[in-house]
Amino acid sequence: MHPPTPTLRRLAVVLTALAAVVATVAAVLLTAAPRASAATLTPVGSFGTNPGNLGMYTYVPDGLPDGAPLVVLLHGCTQNAADYHANSGWAEYADSHGFALVYAEQKSANNANTCFNWFQPGDVARDSGEARSVRSMVEHAVAAEGLDADRVHVSGLSAGGAMAGELLAAYPDLFAGGSIVAGIPVGCADGMVDAFTCMNPGKTRTPEQWGDAVRAKNPGWSGPLPRVAVWHGTADYTVAPANGTASVSQWTNAHGLDGAADATEQLPGGTTADYHGGTAATADVAHFRVSGMGHGTPVDPGQGCGTAGAYFLDAVCSTGYTVDFWGLGEVTDPDPTGDPDPTPSPTGDPDPTPSPTEDPEPGECVESSNYDHVRAGRAVQRSGLTYAVGSDDPLGLWNVFVTTALTETSPGYWEHTPGAC
Repeated sequence: MHPPTPTLRRLAVVLTALAAVVATVAAVLLTAAPRASAATLTPVGSFGTNPGNLGMYTYVPDGLPDGAPLVVLLHGCTQNAADYHANSGWAEYADSHGFALVYAEQKSANNANTCFNWFQPGDVARDSGEARSVRSMVEHAVAAEGLDADRVHVSGLSAGGAMAGELLAAYPDLFAGGSIVAGIPVGCADGMVDAFTCMNPGKTRTPEQWGDAVRAKNPGWSGPLPRVAVWHGTADYTVAPANGTASVSQWTNAHGLDGAADATEQLPGGTTADYHGGTAATADVAHFRVSGMGHGTPVDPGQGCGTAGAYFLDAVCSTGYTVDFWGLGEVTDPDPTGDPDPTPSPTGDPDPTPSPTEDPEPGECVESSNYDHVRAGRAVQRSGLTYAVGSDDPLGLWNVFVTTALTETSPGYWEHTPGAC
């Protein structure tokens, strides 16, 4: 073997230095990443009886405790489980709020466009076809992961939204709540040809008739019905917005409500939220109308909620507001050991910035993490976002990584004052 030439020695030195730089950059990126998780979207080959021939995938956040909630997700036509997982924002909320996800996936052998068959009576009847397959997924996940069988929810887009409604009606004993995104009312169609009429322009029925379609799915049920959120864009030309109105009419009637909203709220992205049967925290039915939005799942990438793309539309964080509506909006306690005075962190940061030990004097500027601002009462969190108390100035994501400056300009009134501290 010949000794290395000077040129080769210099090349070796350069390569060694380059490797060190790459390793350093990689270490910095890993350290700075706000979401570090070993959890992955995992296929489940066998989950029990599967007459609908569906695929099942699970996502279980790291360290998820026993008794956590479960959310079942149903993609839209031409999509699959991986698409929905990557773009909808549900993975981030599962991580930060502590619940498991199950994705049902349609196969092209069942439907050429991979739509769930919400219009086929044999696939939506209780314990039949695709509906029974989803029930098997729920039962498998609850048993395998030790989840809370009383806190199971389902959400879907388009054909998945229509199927979500069918599941809520067929299994009010299985689902505590649901979300119908750009979907169709329960019982609208009984075949493929009829389905196109339901999609656009939609069908006209009385609230009682729509409610009867829910009651007919499980006529022996006398217990509580799931809480239902309905999302629809006002410029949806694929599934007419009339379907969102009809779904609200359907579920308010099923809940025994008169159809009049009890509260209305304006949300980001030109979104109007009407709450039926209570407030945002207690209503049986919520109707979220996104002004000017077309056909898709509303996301808000600027706030860390999903990714914009085909059928994932940058408008508002529907995932976050749905999580809040269902009552899953509390960030999980990262220290479940019972320590009476831990320094918690919604993202698992082992060393978050501590809250000040004393209340600031009026007019004093306080710079801290958004998480600690909320703990100290200077800010509030809604749907994973932080807002200053008093001014309601938006501060960004609720976590220990985002640091903001707040000034109390008058007693109890805080304003966002970047660079003032």
